[in-house]
Amino acid sequence: MEPIDYENRIKELEKTVRILTKKLERSENDRTQLEEGGELKEYFLKSVIRELEESQSTLEKRTNELETTLKNLQALQAKLVESEKMSALGVMVAGIAHEINNPVSFIYGNLVHANNYFEDLLALLQLYQQYYPQPSLEIQKKIKTIELEFIVKDIDQIFKSMNMGAERISDIIKSLRNFSRLDEAKYKNVDIHQGIESTLVILNHRCKPTANLPKGIQIIRDYGKLPLIDCYPGQLNQVFMNIIANAIDALEENFNQNITLEGKHELTPFISISTQVANKNWAVIRITDNGKGIDETVHSRLFDPFFTTKEIGKGTGLGLAISYKIIVELHGGKLDCYSTPELGAEFVIKIPIQQS
Repeated sequence: MEPIDYENRIKELEKTVRILTKKLERSENDRTQLEEGGELKEYFLKSVIRELEESQSTLEKRTNELETTLKNLQALQAKLVESEKMSALGVMVAGIAHEINNPVSFIYGNLVHANNYFEDLLALLQLYQQYYPQPSLEIQKKIKTIELEFIVKDIDQIFKSMNMGAERISDIIKSLRNFSRLDEAKYKNVDIHQGIESTLVILNHRCKPTANLPKGIQIIRDYGKLPLIDCYPGQLNQVFMNIIANAIDALEENFNQNITLEGKHELTPFISISTQVANKNWAVIRITDNGKGIDETVHSRLFDPFFTTKEIGKGTGLGLAISYKIIVELHGGKLDCYSTPELGAEFVIKIPIQQS
């Protein structure tokens, strides 16, 4: 048996240990590099995620800013469009009132003289009949032909009717002038009942009986005792116009002759307007109709600019939005709507009696 060379064996083992040690060191270095690379990748990944989150936040902020700007632009556009429209309407109404007023004043002023002239002629005719009770045959035939006796009896009624008509036109002219106060830029103490009545005069033709509304639209007034209100009268008239016109639209749609709901034809479409003082400092105007009401799904968007439930060409979606701004922003008041589908709607306007 050969002797074991321990020395060489030890050297080989040492060599093997050195080789394994180097391999272990290389493996450790590789592991360290991998860990450092993973940490670096994780760092870069987190940085990218953080930048993406910041970009998303910035984008959302920018989007919100753009949406706000768009809403402001839409509101401004709505206000400009409505202001221009109402300004043009005011100028037109004022012009029409002025042009009509001159000939009506001429007619109304001369009716008194004409009536006096006819009374003088009738007195003279009575004298002729008194002193010449038996006129010639030709005169008797003429008296019979023109029905003189009826003329004498009817002439007084004719002049009364003509006076009533002239006074009615005069009242309409006053209402048109009152409504056309759209260029007044200052608060004024006014009787808002006059503004409501002016609006009703302008919309009166839409309340008369038609084929779709055989009974017409009944206007119910329940005016309380209000003091003079500190307000922009022209803009307030604009609100009355928008709300009452919308009520008429709702009634026309709800009571159309094509609607066959049981009992619907038995009802009379109406618009009720009531006023009162609340808490000594607020004037409250309620405008109620028994139309189709407002669906809950659109109720929250009722005062949004350009939102409308009407058919294309029949509504711009500006009326109530502008009305809301006039009441809330311009007068520091409140504008609310309460409605139950198929049972009508009620708009409640609250404005301070005195502006601070």
